Amino acid sequence: MTDPTDPRPAAAPTTHFGFTDVALDRKQGLVDDVFHKVAERYDVMNDAMSGGLHRVWKDVLVSMVKPSREAPFRHLDVAGGTGDVAKRVAKAGGPLTEVTVLDINHDMLRVGRDRLAEKAQGFRYVAGNAESLPLPSNRFDCYTIAFGIRNVPRIPLALAEAHRVLKRGGHFLCLEFSAVDVPVLDHAYDLFSFKVIPRMGRMIAGDGEPYRYLVESIRRFPGVETFSDMIADAGFRRVKATRLTGGVVTIHSAWKL
Repeated sequence: MTDPTDPRPAAAPTTHFGFTDVALDRKQGLVDDVFHKVAERYDVMNDAMSGGLHRVWKDVLVSMVKPSREAPFRHLDVAGGTGDVAKRVAKAGGPLTEVTVLDINHDMLRVGRDRLAEKAQGFRYVAGNAESLPLPSNRFDCYTIAFGIRNVPRIPLALAEAHRVLKRGGHFLCLEFSAVDVPVLDHAYDLFSFKVIPRMGRMIAGDGEPYRYLVESIRRFPGVETFSDMIADAGFRRVKATRLTGGVVTIHSAWKL
């Protein structure tokens, strides 16, 4: 507890930016700078870093969305970036499926808009912060966020906002990297992450530092059980974690009941 008679100013709250501790109000700007740098080559690097597996992981994620083929279905993809998840949901759904793509980074949103231009009908693009969604309450049937939640400075606020904008009975789905839980594979994964990925970033995207941050941010993200507790604390029920590829990624599923 802070002593009200102590004349010293209270320490500013901090958080992590990769392995570096920074002031909480600085993180969003630092993350934005990372994605400004990598927006144009983001999907190319995802293919290189995952050997194309990110596409399989996203297919599994969207198979859990289950958009209606006949009835109206409103979907929100947060940190939607280049539209990878959005286009899959639109394809899986019917003519009454509406997909809102939200991202705080204008460069990522622009890349996604350009790539989905020929499929513009049924898509809506919104620039906004996951911690304070510029969207009405109780509106969406499903909320997805793929590889984005670990970049949010205040994760509990983002989870509370996800709960707010979902309808009763709405589905929350989060695809995120997690700690590898297979012996031997965990060591190989660390070696690849810290030695190979930054070099690939320099070769493909012209800058390895953004990818060093992305690797470090994975290691600082809460463990699967801790994050599941955070989802439940936000008011969600039937919280479930599905690990894929030896625990390299996890799909977190929960419902607003």
